[in-house]
Amino acid sequence: MEIKKISNIFLFITIISAFFLIYLWYKDYKFNNSALDEKIIKKIEAKTKELKALAYKNYNITYNIPIIISDKMKNNLFGMAIFNKKDVAIYLNKNRFKENLEYMIEDTLPHEYAHAIMFLLGDFSNENAGHTLKWENICKNLQGKRCDRFVTHDDIIIEKTNPF
Repeated sequence: MEIKKISNIFLFITIISAFFLIYLWYKDYKFNNSALDEKIIKKIEAKTKELKALAYKNYNITYNIPIIISDKMKNNLFGMAIFNKKDVAIYLNKNRFKENLEYMIEDTLPHEYAHAIMFLLGDFSNENAGHTLKWENICKNLQGKRCDRFVTHDDIIIEKTNPF
């Protein structure tokens, strides 16, 4: 009789686990095959509006920097600011929103916006390339939460421990 109870408990746990795995697979499939959720888009737009106001206040920049969500970026990239002649754009990795929405909006977006401002200021010297002290100060002026010149691994995986 005791073996029958253990067998039923094991069967129950197996069925629940299978449903949970199917749910996670479906959630990933849906995310990968559709545009970002409207709530996420609105958060990106609100943060972009805030960053644009700070760029004007601190640097007198009125340029409307387009934010492009891409699912074609390498997985190790969270975002990228691109300068092409006179145009500046920010690309954000769609797949990274699934891992850490807060980090993408509150850290990656100001980080890339700081790079874009460096481009718009015309600051292309070797001493101001990449994550310099000047870039770090711009990022902080844009109220980025963590504007360290180098990202720590703990910052990236902080939400991976929370599946819901």
